[in-house]
Amino acid sequence: MRRVTLFVNGTSKNGKVVAVYGTLSDLLSVASNKLGIKASSLYNGKGGLIDDIALIRDDDVLYVSEGDPFIDPQTESKVASGQHGAHTDWLTLNIGGRLFTTTRSTLVSKEPESMLAHMFCEKDVWGNKQDKHGAYLIDRSPEYFEPILNYLRHGQLIINEGLNIRGVLEEARFFGIEQLAEQLEVAIKNCQPPEDHSPISRKEFVRFLLATSTKSELRCQGLNFSGTDLSRLDLRYINFKMANLSRCNLAHANLCCSNLERADLSGANLDVSVDVNRKVSWFHTGDANVFLLLPSSGVFFVSMACVVVFKGTNLQGVKMLCCNAEGASLKGCNFEDPSGLKANLEGANLKGVDMEGSQMTGINLRVATLKNAKLKNCNLRGATLAGTDLEVN
Repeated sequence: MRRVTLFVNGTSKNGKVVAVYGTLSDLLSVASNKLGIKASSLYNGKGGLIDDIALIRDDDVLYVSEGDPFIDPQTESKVASGQHGAHTDWLTLNIGGRLFTTTRSTLVSKEPESMLAHMFCEKDVWGNKQDKHGAYLIDRSPEYFEPILNYLRHGQLIINEGLNIRGVLEEARFFGIEQLAEQLEVAIKNCQPPEDHSPISRKEFVRFLLATSTKSELRCQGLNFSGTDLSRLDLRYINFKMANLSRCNLAHANLCCSNLERADLSGANLDVSVDVNRKVSWFHTGDANVFLLLPSSGVFFVSMACVVVFKGTNLQGVKMLCCNAEGASLKGCNFEDPSGLKANLEGANLKGVDMEGSQMTGINLRVATLKNAKLKNCNLRGATLAGTDLEVN
């Protein structure tokens, strides 16, 4: 019985030793099972086609083909070796006038899908331009390319002090080195200073006030004044809309014509005296969860559970859009401003409010709720009452 070693055409690896028996068709069937291919022809080591089983000798090395011509395995080995050598040959890059010498393998192996790898995976495949010394010309920044090349050499991201990391990121994106670009984005994010949410101090705010005219609106929308001492300051015309004034000390501060719409005044000290002969502090709030307590002796902030009292207070030009003042006492309050500035309580919840004897000339009560409100001796001359609920039980 004869034995032969079978290889797939063009290779000299993973051979199979089989016994030769029967016909040539029987041997091809065995080759198909052993090598996992659809064998249709046999070649000897010199490429000769075997068409008769009698030509096969003991210990022959045969190459099995699926119908394709004979491929010398030694030739393929040389080509593969040549390709491997091509990846280890040295080349020079001229990046923006600065020369970098490296191996083709360095540019190709780390991130094989990058544009840089495709540029140099095979010689002249991209038709790269070269200078008179043979260096490949690439019009990019050499300073930003250097850390990229070092990353491709050893896999570590190292950026020298003083080098803008964003410039390195742009180069990494240009060359399509995605893994490095992701690392750089994380590094940039980590370098960002944390957002400063610390409250503005009294000293800082006083500087703002000194630089602003008392008749100019100082925009303080959304700023954090939590716990800040703003007592006895002139805060007229300042826009505190949506500002954080929680636990803020506003004792004896002048808030005339300031805007406190949706400001957080939880725990704030608003203890001030009320001068009924002039326009006093007004509050523009749409927060249904808080009330403002403005008794004749002062101004305080109270929770929703408290009764709101504005008794005897001068509220000329007050803005209380959509505020919730259910059950409040507005008895004897003055909403009329001689200068023509009309109080605005549009959409306010004034259910059960006591407005007896209040001066409300020209007030805007559009779509406000005044159900069961007490309006005895109340002056509503020129008031806007469109859509107002005046139901009385």
